[in-house]
Amino acid sequence: MEKLNSWKVGTLGFQHVLAMYAGAVIVPLIVGPAIGLNAEQLAYLISIDLFTCGIATLLQVIGGKHFGIRLPVILGCTFTAVGPMIAIGNMQGITAIYGAIIASGIIVMILSQFMSKIMRFFPPIVTGSVVAIIGVSLIPVAMNNAAGGQGDPSFGSLENLFLATLTLVLIIVMNRFFKGYMRAISVLLSLIAGTIVAYFMGIVSFAEVSNASWFHLVQPFYFGFPTFNVSAILTMTLVAIVSMIESTGVFLALGDVCEKKLDSKDIKKGLRAEGLAVVIGGIFNSFPYTSFSQNVGLVALTKVKTRNVVIAAGVILMILGLLPKVAALTTIIPMAVLGGAMIPMFGMVISSGIRMLSSVDFSKNENLLIVACSIGIGLGSAVVPAIFGNLPESVRLLVENGIVVGSLTAILLNLVFNYKEINSSKSEQLEQLKNDHSMEII
Repeated sequence: MEKLNSWKVGTLGFQHVLAMYAGAVIVPLIVGPAIGLNAEQLAYLISIDLFTCGIATLLQVIGGKHFGIRLPVILGCTFTAVGPMIAIGNMQGITAIYGAIIASGIIVMILSQFMSKIMRFFPPIVTGSVVAIIGVSLIPVAMNNAAGGQGDPSFGSLENLFLATLTLVLIIVMNRFFKGYMRAISVLLSLIAGTIVAYFMGIVSFAEVSNASWFHLVQPFYFGFPTFNVSAILTMTLVAIVSMIESTGVFLALGDVCEKKLDSKDIKKGLRAEGLAVVIGGIFNSFPYTSFSQNVGLVALTKVKTRNVVIAAGVILMILGLLPKVAALTTIIPMAVLGGAMIPMFGMVISSGIRMLSSVDFSKNENLLIVACSIGIGLGSAVVPAIFGNLPESVRLLVENGIVVGSLTAILLNLVFNYKEINSSKSEQLEQLKNDHSMEII
């Protein structure tokens, strides 16, 4: 492979930023309005998200003696955390979100030492059910935004439905007729196109962009000092464990792409770095971070495997995070356009859960019952939380969270019905993870 000069390294790094940009900024764009942030706070949330994405990426790629997988992987906010963060923010406040993120990051660093033992309790039937529950719980958010956002005077108007439909159709068309890099940034391009159409319809305002400053410094605990709530911590820890399992698969698949054989020490260092990245996300009031498989796909597509390219991407992300006007430009996207993009993105979360469940033996009635009860209880708890209205508040905070109660149901029922299978070999589970993610990045 030819030696890359600084210009080529920077250009290829920017390509990685573009590939993950939509996935990075759409999380604060969804979570911010859902928990009641104003335009200024939302712009800051987007900025700090980009900045800490860069820190997390550099931590993982450069690494050290005890941290970092030292492979060309970019970290971004895990989509599985969106629903739980919204639920925690609405029930216990924004500071509880960051307390839970910090605590779950510390737990991830500890659990990384015992990952092989933990994985036994999270086979595909459990992780698939958890991810499916999270995806299903997010669909109402997407539909409300597609209509213009709850409480908006134009809710359900023909203009909003047109913009949402246009954005959705553009994503579908681009995924039908394009491949590789263009397909990878289809969501970003569709958001831009939808916003341009909305501008000519007189819906878009650039006032927030004009008012935003050109530069600012990041500030730890911008939204207040974190508070620590048991049910919130448990929720984010479950999300973190699912992310750990997914990241293990990404590491193994990327190791194959880069022709580097990974051992258990490498996996532990990678997961430890991911846990530290989650803690940093909590301190800077951003998000929990995990390995982005779309960037692994870009490595496989371009055949550029040098870490310098991803180091450049991490630096670019940090620079973008210091420029409020860049973040403010993102906030002009109309809610209906965002909702149109959310429908397939959240649907993909459900699809990921179904893909995980595809390796489950559904000829066994016990497995059917595990999925049926966990998803049924999780969704039911989220839709009708009043069913637990007479329970003590400490218990109610736990069981009213559909993701927690659904996940615990899946874990417990799997222990009841599949106790023998839980003791299956570690190597078989790792091979299955590698195969799943190898298929995903092709």
